[in-house]
Amino acid sequence: MGIVLKQSFRNTIIIYGAFLVGGINTIVFYPRFLESEFYGMVTFLLSASNLIMPLTAFGIQYTIVKFYSSYSTKVEKDKFLWSVIFLPFFIALPLGFFWDYAHTWIMSRVTEENEIIENYTFYIYAVAVACAYFELFYSWTKVQLQTVFGNILKELWNRVVVCILLIAVFCEFITKPEFIYFLTGAYVLRAFVMMFYAFSMYFPKFYFKLPDNYLEVLKYSLYIILAGSAGAILLDIDKIMIPGKDTIEKAAYYSVAVFIGSFIEAPSRAMTQILQPLTSKSLNEFNTKEVENLYKKSSINLLLVGGLFFILVNCGVRELFKLMPEKGYAGGELVVLMISAAKLFTMFLGSNGAIINNSKFYKIALPIAVGMSLCVYFLNKLFYFNLQIGTDGLALSTLITLLLFNSFKLWFVHYKFSITPFTPKSLKMLTIIMVLFSAFYFWDFSIGEIVILDFTVSPIINIALKSILITILYIFLVIKLKISNEFDALLNKFYKRQSK
Repeated sequence: MGIVLKQSFRNTIIIYGAFLVGGINTIVFYPRFLESEFYGMVTFLLSASNLIMPLTAFGIQYTIVKFYSSYSTKVEKDKFLWSVIFLPFFIALPLGFFWDYAHTWIMSRVTEENEIIENYTFYIYAVAVACAYFELFYSWTKVQLQTVFGNILKELWNRVVVCILLIAVFCEFITKPEFIYFLTGAYVLRAFVMMFYAFSMYFPKFYFKLPDNYLEVLKYSLYIILAGSAGAILLDIDKIMIPGKDTIEKAAYYSVAVFIGSFIEAPSRAMTQILQPLTSKSLNEFNTKEVENLYKKSSINLLLVGGLFFILVNCGVRELFKLMPEKGYAGGELVVLMISAAKLFTMFLGSNGAIINNSKFYKIALPIAVGMSLCVYFLNKLFYFNLQIGTDGLALSTLITLLLFNSFKLWFVHYKFSITPFTPKSLKMLTIIMVLFSAFYFWDFSIGEIVILDFTVSPIINIALKSILITILYIFLVIKLKISNEFDALLNKFYKRQSK
């Protein structure tokens, strides 16, 4: 776990830095500088591109991770890399040629009051293709066990660009439509930067020949094409369904709540980036013991870190919504709770997804992904359109879907490999999370209204004081109950550095 923890720690810092920038964008800049209607449209465009991206990428980003370590010679590796690099192009080209039909279909799914989308649908395609090639070259560096730079581009690049562009809109250097143009250009530029970095890490010699197992590679890509992006698909289906019933502003309100609820998953995203190639390598070497070791350690460590942020986010969200400029953003506490609970359960499963996607049982990933997509779609229809529960219904659909299908994945790995992520420490960790959540969720510091330069800062003070108290108690209990050897070792290393 040494390389896992080392790169995961760096990636976690990067991702939380990105979330901090994203939080400023989402909570402060977007609502004030772009306003809810245009913010809702940006949310719709990016969510739609996230749905198309897996199809455009053809699952190549997962194919590289699975097969690269299985080749024993440089010649085989080079043939493989050159054979997969062009596959997304063969999907993107015809998709672009027939985009007029896609545009017509998209506009048929939104209400007349959301026709602002009409002039911007092509950017869905452009962003999807750029993201597909970014993911391909990011996986290229992952198999070299180098994830930090790619993680900076994946998590931080877009958020910093958005921050700069929003300030430019506020200063009237660019217009709101130009915001979309420049943002799309940033996605394209990011793909090229990732490509040059990947080639600098490893540039394969070109061969006019496919790898010997090319049929197996294509077969795997077809099966995995949706599976690896199932989690993102769930949330993005929600966002693109909203303009079919309500005004596009609702997409902005929901997007903010989902962003806050998703904040807790940063450690999972960081650890998964290095866990995927290591799990694949262990499976290719038939080292089941190491697979189980990665499974258990990733589960308890992700639950530990994710649990802390689950408590902090949900126990401070009411105060956080008081900082929003429009009343429409408030009232999303249940959305945050359900989304964060779904994310925490997914983190509890550790490297479960990496085991399935990189094992010989990868075929099950496709029906799981299709099942999740259909389940959340029909539950959205039931809760949001028929029962009129509102965006709480969309979050409930996501929670139910992830609980059902993650439970199945948990059972499947146990059935096929006879391993689980659970240890006796798992129950202790869950108890700590539930006790502290219950103790602090309904309680806040009694602070009167404090205004500085026409801005109410009392919610910030409340959140800060409450977060400090929760964090101290949480870390004390984790150390006292000896939850994680890795966490204890990290603290000891920190103390030694401070004492020098």
